Order: sequence, then structure tokens, then C-alpha cells
Amino acid sequence: MITLDFRRATDSPADLATLVGLYDGAAQWMLDSGIDQWKPGEKSEEHFRLRIKEGEVWIASALGAPAGAYELWWDDEPAWGAQPPVAGYVHRLMTHREAPAGTGRALLADAEQRITTAGRALCRLDCVSSNPRLRTYYERAGYAVVGEQPLKVGADGSKYGVTLLEKNLG
Repeated sequence: MITLDFRRATDSPADLATLVGLYDGAAQWMLDSGIDQWKPGEKSEEHFRLRIKEGEVWIASALGAPAGAYELWWDDEPAWGAQPPVAGYVHRLMTHREAPAGTGRALLADAEQRITTAGRALCRLDCVSSNPRLRTYYERAGYAVVGEQPLKVGADGSKYGVTLLEKNLG
């Protein structure tokens, strides 16, 4: 069993650099693996500063070293439309390439626990429709496909398709 220490990210220079580094590392791995999704340099410190201000960002460490992070949102209209407050939304699940095996699932479990503690029954996320490998990963973690959003609008105005997945935590 993997042991991770979780803490809420702050907008300190160290945390912002850690988050950008985790994102860029994951993005580079995707490129190297032939997955067309994230690009290094795509998410800056400003992105994470805003996410920290408007929501929650969690950093996980293993033996004192950053192992991964994720964003936890309490609504996600761009992908899911207006919804009643029954779910938490996980974004940017990132693991360090040298993190212990199982880190991604541990990050998901932490997010799921936080959502349950907040009194919500569903964990939702989306993944780019062109990434079947990631979709399979989430399905193996207990998530079910509940729809498609063919024209999600990104922060830069680009449009792309996403698969919507959710897990009942009740």
C-alpha cells in the first residue's frame, strides 16, 4: 500500500513551481507516449494561482518529494452544464513519473474522500475523447461513461471533445 501525505496547495512560489513542474512532466510523458493531450508550458503559475484562489488544489508527497497533485472543483459548467450541488469534479490529475506505483489511484481516492466529506455523492471528471487509454484507466478505477461533450471550450477558446465520467461514492 502506498503512503502519501496530502496538503492543500498555496500560492507560494514553491507550490506554484511544483504544480507547473508536475504538469509539464506529465505533459512531456504524454508527448513521448504518443498521446495528444497536454503540452509542456500550457499551464503557467498563473493558471494554478487562479485555481488555488477559486477552488482547491491538492499536492501529494511520498517520502518528502512531490508525487502528484489534482484540482478539485465544486462545479464544472464548461463540461457538465449547470448541475445541482451533488458532485465534486477532479481536474488535472498529475503524477510525477518517479512516484510510487498506485499514486494516481491514491490521488483519486483522496479526492473521492474529500467529496464525500463535503456531503456530495458523485465524483465527476472528463478526459479528452481522443485519449482511450485514459478513459480505460478511469473505467478500471470504477468510473462510468455518462456522456460526451463534443464542443467543450478551453480557456484559450479552442474547442475539443471530452468524455464525461462519474463514480457514485454512496
